[in-house]
Amino acid sequence: MKNYEKVHVDKEPRTELHDKLNLTGAEISVNNLPAGAGIPFVHAHKNNEEIYIILSGNGTMTVDEETFDLSPLDFVRVSPAGKRQIKASENEPLEYICIQTKENSLGGYTQDDAIMIE
Repeated sequence: MKNYEKVHVDKEPRTELHDKLNLTGAEISVNNLPAGAGIPFVHAHKNNEEIYIILSGNGTMTVDEETFDLSPLDFVRVSPAGKRQIKASENEPLEYICIQTKENSLGGYTQDDAIMIE
């Protein structure tokens, strides 16, 4: 059994990676909104925070009735209770990754979680 999974993602409107990568601690989706399009609903979560990573394009995000601009390499963390919605600008598509993971579940990271092999 190998210790990794690799997939290639085409530019679909939304690709969820939990099944494709056999994820066990997070959900990751790759999202492409056409110019002027937005997620048609406002949502929040019960337990999971979300991290949005803007890859290309511009748009806006509304969290708890506060709207702010998005541009490439913006990173936005939204707590589970945050009511959120995202939209591409009128003149260009918006491409982003969304990582969803249980809030307060990170026990260690980088060097705290690393094991030196050699």
